[in-house]
Amino acid sequence: MPAALPNRQSVLDKKIEDYLDYLNIEKGSSSLTIRNYRHYLTRFSHWIIGQNMDVTPEDITPELVRQFRVYLSKQTDQKGKLLSKKTQSYHVIAIRSLLRWLIKNDYNVMSPDKIDLPKIEERQVKFLNGEQVDRLLNAPSLSKINGKRDKAILEVLFSAGLRVSELVKLDRDKVDLDRREFGIVGKGGRGRVVFLSHRAAEWLGKYVKDRKDEFRPMFVRHRTGKDGEEKIDSYEAGGEKMRLSVRSVQRMIKKYARKINLPVDVTPHVMRHSFATDLLIAGADIRSVQEMLGHKNIQTTQIYTHVTHRHLKEIHDQFHDKRN
Repeated sequence: MPAALPNRQSVLDKKIEDYLDYLNIEKGSSSLTIRNYRHYLTRFSHWIIGQNMDVTPEDITPELVRQFRVYLSKQTDQKGKLLSKKTQSYHVIAIRSLLRWLIKNDYNVMSPDKIDLPKIEERQVKFLNGEQVDRLLNAPSLSKINGKRDKAILEVLFSAGLRVSELVKLDRDKVDLDRREFGIVGKGGRGRVVFLSHRAAEWLGKYVKDRKDEFRPMFVRHRTGKDGEEKIDSYEAGGEKMRLSVRSVQRMIKKYARKINLPVDVTPHVMRHSFATDLLIAGADIRSVQEMLGHKNIQTTQIYTHVTHRHLKEIHDQFHDKRN
């Protein structure tokens, strides 16, 4: 007896899975990106099932997407709040991306340009000013190895503008402290060269010198005994189990921000924002900042151009006020 033909809904689900495989294998997207796209597209598919509709990729229309967006506008998140405009837009972006991939593979589907993205309020970027950065960098106590590690982390984050996921993946043998640079593979599998300031390289060197272990990861968890001496247990080769996690770095930064009473909710990404704005205020061009941040598109970097408003005001005062 021949196998049953797949129903129309399973065709859409299969194409969604094929698209996610493409993101993973051919495009080299991060696991987080793939997880998010799976969530957005699965929600779209489940909504279609809930409407008792037969839909293949060829059946996706602007009206279908409009109805889905009405549905999204009434949904709540885990905290019971309505989904933000930004979250709703991510679902639409995922559908557009799926359609774009289908067209690339010669499927006769609707043009993604027929789906308009919702208007979202301009993103407000949080960053620290120079005085706040200095206070945060000087917050760790340097009497113990954990404090020296935290000092090195803060210096590297501000010096290099790394994403926290990039920071925790650093290995000791990959960082050239003499040249003050190293290579990383960042978001979307894009490689770039990262540069350290003299001060960041100095503190990183001090931390590495005081390490008692030979573990591969640059930043690891340290345990100390009652006598204050560092305890090193026998772990698997390389010490991967000791590698500091993203969550650990996030908690550490918030701890020091509270310690010095910073008015800003500081995260590793706020440090990255501070790095970018500091460069632009000092006169760096936006294309160079884009390269240093590892942004694929210049539009992503343009969220930082708000800091140039001060320079525009200075030019206005310098040249226009002379008429008065």
